[in-house]
Amino acid sequence: MVRNSTLIIFSLVLTGFWTQLQGQQSVFNMRERLWDASWIGHPASNGHTYEVVHFRRPFELNSVPDKLLLDISGDSRYRFLVNGIPVCFGPAGSDPMHWNYETVDIAPYLKKGRNVLAVLVWNYGKFRPFSHFSTQTGLIVRFADQEYNYLRTGAPGWLVMQNRAYSPNNPTGVPHGIYGAIGTSDRINGALYPFGWEKVSHDDSQWLPAMAFDQGRDPGFIYGGNRFMVQRDIPFLEEKRENISVVRRTSGLQQELTTLEFPLEIPANTSASILLDVEHLTVGYPELWLSKGKDAVVSITYNESLYLDHKSNMKGNRDSIRDKYLYGYTDVFEHQGMDSALYRPLWNRTFRYARLDIETSREPLVINGYYNIFTAYPLKEKAVFESADPELKAIWQTGWHTARLCAMESYMDCPYWEQLQYIGDTRIQALVSMYVSGDDRLVRRALEQFNNSRRSDGLTLSRYPSYHAQVIPTFSLIWVAMIHDYFMLRKDDAFIQQFLPGIRDVLSYFESKQSAENPLRINPGWWCFVDWAAEYTNGVPHGISNGTSSIIALQYVDALQKAAELFAYFGKTEEAERYLQSATQLKKAVFSQCFDKSTALLAQTPAKQVFSQHANILGVMTNTIPEQKQEEVMLHVLSDTSLVQATIYFRFYLFRALKKAGLGDLYLEQLNPWHEAIDNGLTTFPESPEPSRSDCHAWSASPNYDLLATVCGIEPAAPGFASVSVEPHLGYLKSVTGKMPHPSGEIRVELEQKRKGFRGTVTLPAGLAGKFRWKGSTIPLTPGVNKINTGNE
Repeated sequence: MVRNSTLIIFSLVLTGFWTQLQGQQSVFNMRERLWDASWIGHPASNGHTYEVVHFRRPFELNSVPDKLLLDISGDSRYRFLVNGIPVCFGPAGSDPMHWNYETVDIAPYLKKGRNVLAVLVWNYGKFRPFSHFSTQTGLIVRFADQEYNYLRTGAPGWLVMQNRAYSPNNPTGVPHGIYGAIGTSDRINGALYPFGWEKVSHDDSQWLPAMAFDQGRDPGFIYGGNRFMVQRDIPFLEEKRENISVVRRTSGLQQELTTLEFPLEIPANTSASILLDVEHLTVGYPELWLSKGKDAVVSITYNESLYLDHKSNMKGNRDSIRDKYLYGYTDVFEHQGMDSALYRPLWNRTFRYARLDIETSREPLVINGYYNIFTAYPLKEKAVFESADPELKAIWQTGWHTARLCAMESYMDCPYWEQLQYIGDTRIQALVSMYVSGDDRLVRRALEQFNNSRRSDGLTLSRYPSYHAQVIPTFSLIWVAMIHDYFMLRKDDAFIQQFLPGIRDVLSYFESKQSAENPLRINPGWWCFVDWAAEYTNGVPHGISNGTSSIIALQYVDALQKAAELFAYFGKTEEAERYLQSATQLKKAVFSQCFDKSTALLAQTPAKQVFSQHANILGVMTNTIPEQKQEEVMLHVLSDTSLVQATIYFRFYLFRALKKAGLGDLYLEQLNPWHEAIDNGLTTFPESPEPSRSDCHAWSASPNYDLLATVCGIEPAAPGFASVSVEPHLGYLKSVTGKMPHPSGEIRVELEQKRKGFRGTVTLPAGLAGKFRWKGSTIPLTPGVNKINTGNE
């Protein structure tokens, strides 16, 4: 009787639950955020291992619509073609909670009669780049127009085949001990490749019906899921063809080659090598066209530079190839004599040098073409910096090329080795993007992705998107600074305000690692990278292990100060005041325990045994070093080579401190690392002083920001760039012209430096006012052309 009563009660409760749930459905449709299209895959696939699959959807049209929008995504990557014509590729990299899909109009690619949608989907499995998340290999497509939604994935008609021609060709020959994270390269067996698979005429009679396994889900779907669809919020990448024609070295060929001209026939039974030089670093998808040559094998090795020996990372002048060796990521194409066969890697390649190693068998091989499809985020160069110094022009051009190669679907630290969006690099990249192009879409995306990476303890990951988690607590502090940068450059309150909880969590983490007895004692754990200075072990400064690093403390102070500004702006005055109080308390602790009177410098620890540029840079930036001492300290920092020196990355902060100390006119004299890179044949700027692992590293593009922000002196004077400050530091230059995009138009500065001041004009867009600053005096600036004449000359 008791059990029956229990069952009756349970039944009543359950009935009440369903009644309540049904009542809720009138307000919220349970299927509202469920796609009518499903993910599809190969029926024999487990969805998690290395796999390359092709999908086709043939269909007939009696007439071509004016517009036909579809949404498409793949896992982990896809390339979409209509009637053999490439349309787009993706998805824009993110994570399973924010899985991107692309929206495209395919009407321009359609024709009356038979058509085919063709999609290549690939997943490197355990060999995939760190930036490539995956939940299950597959494809999803839906249509906005219900008339054509019969073509959606999950509906009948989609065909699939596994491409057994591909296998992973793991990186070999890369110098020992160098860290990389871009996954495997490719080996393709031409005998198994379904050439022409993307064309309407291809015979797909042996293909299998695709298997549907999960419907698409938008964020907020009440039953959850393992992947939620979010529309791509950045433009498609720029693609353009560039030639690879300069031959630097050959072996095994009878004829001498200086340029690669097509068709090029490689005789039968030949072992040959051709070293090609693009003459600048590039990134993209190299395409190789072959004919004849049954059983020939072409291996292509890519790298930024040649190496001086087999063991070290020494490269020497990048233009020189004498007595040097090429190692790097290698694709292998096993050709079986087909005519007009196209070989193209699945993922992008970064290179200046490419070596074709060719082995032919009984038949000559014909190379019909080899070129690169340059691929990068479509940043437009809208800013201008001009002076009489040609070396500064070279720095500007090289820096912009660096920035371009380090921007794809997200920012990247470097295009060859890792292709990961690190916070330390991205802060500098974001400033370069907004100053030079005015495009803030990749900046917004980066800020959100770092926010999405936050851990339960409050810290962000150091790099994201990345399934291979890494924590650098100091980078979480730089994320706060990056938000503040955006806050000053864009009026975007709702977007910025969403990050306040994350900022709060980051600062709370550091507070939890701070000693109650001594505020200086902070031990954040993990990898507290600061800079690649030679004296630092893995970039970590002295004092980290026992929690006595003035550098870590001052980075925390900087974040507290910037957070206080943000919280005060959004009306959270109590928190803002608390952050300022914490910053003040910590500044006092650092100065009292680490300032050395005999050297008049901040030491790295209270033991006062190690002194660095870094500690004093941060001491000036945060006003831990009193303002009246800052000029003297920074002059000492510049002249004393016994200090631990800031490398290319941390020089960005060195330049902030120089300006803060009133020494901005010394900026141009501090560009030796950039001049040396160009003199050494680099066409992009490197990660660190020689020997540098990476020849192209995002953080080294900082001069493209500083030539505008420091030399021309253009900076926001209020949040949202609501007003402008122009405080030029021309140094040895006699004149300068600079212009940069502003949300309201264009800011233009044209100045001549006279014996006692400046003469020229500052032109501001409508609605923007500000001040021209020089030696403590100010001149009001109004919209339009403002004439500048200081010093009464």
